[in-house]
Amino acid sequence: MALPPMRHDGGRELKTARAMAWQLYGAVGLFSFAVNMLMLTGPLFMMQVYDRVLASRSVETLTALFLLVTFLFTLMGVLDLARNRIMARIAARFQERMEGRVFTAALQDGQAVGSDVVVRGGMRDLEAVQKLIASPVLMALFDLPWAPFFLAAVFLFHPLLGAVATAGMVILIASTLLNQWLSRDSLQQAAIASHSAERMSDLYRDEGEVISSLGMRGAAFRRWQAARDKATEATMRSSDRASGFTVFSRTFRLFLQSALLAAGAWLVLQQEVTPGAMIASSILMGRALAPIEQVVGSWSIVQRAQDGWRRLSELLSRRPPPAQRTPLPKPEARLEVRNLTVVPPGQGMATLRGVSFDLGPGQALGVIGPSGAGKSTLARALISAWPIASGSIRLGGATLDQYDPDVLGGLIGYLPQQVTLFDGTIAENIARLSPEPDPERIVAAAMAAAAHQMILDLPQGYDTRVSQTGGRLSGGQIQRIGLARALYADPVIFVLDEPNSNLDNEGSTALNIAIRNIKARGGSVIIMAHRPAAITECELLLVMDQGLRRGFGPRDEVLKSLVKNAEQIARAQGHGGGVT
Repeated sequence: MALPPMRHDGGRELKTARAMAWQLYGAVGLFSFAVNMLMLTGPLFMMQVYDRVLASRSVETLTALFLLVTFLFTLMGVLDLARNRIMARIAARFQERMEGRVFTAALQDGQAVGSDVVVRGGMRDLEAVQKLIASPVLMALFDLPWAPFFLAAVFLFHPLLGAVATAGMVILIASTLLNQWLSRDSLQQAAIASHSAERMSDLYRDEGEVISSLGMRGAAFRRWQAARDKATEATMRSSDRASGFTVFSRTFRLFLQSALLAAGAWLVLQQEVTPGAMIASSILMGRALAPIEQVVGSWSIVQRAQDGWRRLSELLSRRPPPAQRTPLPKPEARLEVRNLTVVPPGQGMATLRGVSFDLGPGQALGVIGPSGAGKSTLARALISAWPIASGSIRLGGATLDQYDPDVLGGLIGYLPQQVTLFDGTIAENIARLSPEPDPERIVAAAMAAAAHQMILDLPQGYDTRVSQTGGRLSGGQIQRIGLARALYADPVIFVLDEPNSNLDNEGSTALNIAIRNIKARGGSVIIMAHRPAAITECELLLVMDQGLRRGFGPRDEVLKSLVKNAEQIARAQGHGGGVT
C-alpha cells in the first residue's frame, strides 16, 4: 500500500533560507562581541579620570587617555556600522530568496479563493520579517547575551550595586514578557481590521464608476468609514498598550540609574567604593539594560514579524514548491477528460461530477447550460486553476500536472468572463507582461483576434497605457485584447469563458474568424456559452446542468435532441402530466 505524501514543512523552508546566511550571522556575532567589549571604554575612562587624573592632576595622563578613548570609540563606531550594514544585506538576501517562492504560493492561494488579498498578505508578511532582520531591535537581540557580562562587572565593584542592577533587569524582563502576552491579541486585531479597511478601499476605488453612477458615494463612504474607525480604534488600543510598556521601560531605567547612583554615593560615603566606580557602575548598568529597553520599545515590529513568520509557514506548507518535471514536447491539441469531479476551494460540495468528453485537433466544443450548471468550474479545471477531486484531464496524452505550470500556461490560452488588464501598455498586456516581448508576435496575436485596427485607432496605438479597470477602453475592446493575449503564446488549446459577453456584432464576427483560424492551424477550442452566436463555429456540443453532463455529441444532433425533449416536456405539461 502506498504511503500518503508527507506534508511540506513551510517553517523549515523559511529556516533554511534564513540559515543560508549563517556565515554573515557569525560575522555579526563577532562584531557584536567586539562592540560590546568596546562599550567598556566609557566606564573605564571615567574611572581613570575620577580616580587617577583628578587625584594626580596630570595633564599628560589625561591627554594619553583621551587619545586612546578617541581611537577606541572610532573603532567601535566602524564595527557597529559594519554589523548594521551586514544585517541590512542579510535581510535583503532573505527577501530575495523567498519572494519568488512566497509570490508563487500566495498566487496559488489567491487563485483558489478568487482574490489578490492573499497575494498582498503573503508579500506583506515577508516584508515584516525582512524589516525585523534589518531593524535595530534584532541588533539589540545580539547585544542582549552580553547583558549578564555587564551585570557581573557591576558586581565586581560592589555586591549591593550588582543586586540593585539585577533587580532592575528582572523587572524589565518581566515587563517585556507581560508586554508580549498582553499585546499579541490587540496587535492581531488591529492588523485584521486594517487589512479589512484596506481591502474595502481598494474595492471601492476599482468600482468607482459604478458607485458614482448608482448614487452610492455616501453609503460607500459610511461603510468604509465604519471599517476605518474600527481599524483606528484597534490600532489606538494596541498603540496605547505598547506605549505604556515603552514609557514604563524608559522611565524605570532612568529611575534605576538614579537609584544605582544613590546606592553608589552611599557606598562612597561609607568609603567602600571610589567615586569613579560609582559612575562606572551606573554606565555599565545602563548598557546592560539598553537592549531590553530597545526590544520593549520596538515590540510591535517583533510581533508583526512573528505573526508574519507563522502565516508564511502556513502558506508555504499549504502550497509546497512544484516538483521538478521532465520537459515534454509540445503536444497536439488533443484533450481527454475522464470522470472529472471538481470541488471548488473552500467548499465541501462538488459543482462538477463525473464529466467525460474528448476533443481532437481542429475541433471546437461548445459548452452550454443554465447559470450554475458548472461551465466556469469546468473552465477553471481545464486551465488547472482549480484542483480536481477525481478523474483526469489529459493534454496530448499527459495529465496536466506533468507540465510545468508556466509551460502549461503557454499551451492553454484562456479568456475569462471578466478580462482584467494590468498596468502597462496594450502591447505589454498582449505579451503577458513578458520582460522580452516579441513585437511581431504581439501584432500577429492582435490580428488573429481581429483587434489590430482597433488598437491602431487608439491615440498611442499599441503603446497606449491601460490600467486594471481598462481606462478609456470599452468592455468589448478589453475582451478583444484579452483574446489577443490568449493567442500570443500560440497555445494548442483555447478555453473561452463567455467570450462574446461584451462584444457587438463586429466583435462577435471577429471572434468567429479567430476561432476558425485556430481550428485551421490544428488548434482546439472550448467555448462556455449562453448566446447561440458563440457556438456557430463549434462541431461538438456539451450540455451541462447541475454539474452533470446531460448531452454530448455533434452540435446539430445535440440541439435536435434538446428541442425534442423540450417539446415532449411541453406536451406533458399541457396535458397535466408530469416528468419524473
